[in-house]
Amino acid sequence: MRTVRLRDGATVPALGQGSWMMGERADRRDEEIAALRTGIDLGMTLIDTAEMYADGESERVVGAAVEGRRDDVFLVSKAYPQNTSRTRLTGACEASLERLGTDRLDLYLLHWRGGVPLGETVEAMDALVAAGKILRWGVSNLDRADMEELVAAAGGDCATDQILYNLTRRGPELELLPWLVAHDMPVMAYSPVEQGRLLGHPALARVAAARGATAAQVALAWLLAGEGVIVIPKAGRAEHVRENRAAADLILTPEELTELDRAFPRPRTAMPLEML
Repeated sequence: MRTVRLRDGATVPALGQGSWMMGERADRRDEEIAALRTGIDLGMTLIDTAEMYADGESERVVGAAVEGRRDDVFLVSKAYPQNTSRTRLTGACEASLERLGTDRLDLYLLHWRGGVPLGETVEAMDALVAAGKILRWGVSNLDRADMEELVAAAGGDCATDQILYNLTRRGPELELLPWLVAHDMPVMAYSPVEQGRLLGHPALARVAAARGATAAQVALAWLLAGEGVIVIPKAGRAEHVRENRAAADLILTPEELTELDRAFPRPRTAMPLEML
C-alpha cells in the first residue's frame, strides 16, 4: 500500500475507508463492521467518520470495528461547524471519543465552515492537541481563500483538507490543489466515485475492460495517481472493500490517464469548491 506523508512526518495509507451513511440501518450493522475490519486487514487502516453521520451511529459502528485493534488504525472524525468554538469543541470531541470507544483521535476535522471564526477554531483544536485528545487537526470543505485565511489565523499546523474530488469534480485542480501541495498539506478525497453516479461512463468502461478491472477501480486509481492524495471510499460489504483495495495496485498508463482527461476535462476557469 502506497502511503502519504503528513506535514508532521506521520504516514497514512493513500487508500482508506469512509463511513458516510454507515450506522443508518440496524440490519446492516454487522455487515458494515465486518467490511471495515476487512479493510483494516487489507491495509486500509485510515478510517474516516463524523459526528454528523447517522447522528453519531457511524462513529459507534467504527468504534465496534476497531475494538481491540485501536493501535492498528488511524482514526479521523469531524465536528459540526457550530461545535468548533472554544466553549463547545471539547465537549463535541469527548462525545465522539466515547462513541468510538477510544481515548484519542489521530485526526480531527472541522466538517465545513460555519459562523465560528477560523482563528477561534484553530485555538480550540490546538487546545485539544495539548490535552492529548487529538494528535493533529485539519479541515474539510474549505476552498483556497478559506485556507489562506486559516493559515493567516495561526492555522499553519493544519494537516489536511478533506474535499469532494473525483473525475467529475475537478475544479480543485485549478487553484486549491496547487495551493495545498505548496503548503505541504495532503488532500483527502471523499465521494471518489460520486456515490456511484460516474461508474456508467463509457470512457471508464473502456479503460476498465482493457485492464480487467472495474469502473470503480479505475476511478480510484485515477485519484491515487495524484500527488499527496488520500482517497476514502465507503464500502458497506467486505466484497466491495476487497474490490476497492485492488485499485491501489492498479497503475494507470500515461495513455489511459490522457483518455480519462479527455473524457472528464477539468473546468477552464476557477469555480467555487463543491460539496455533497
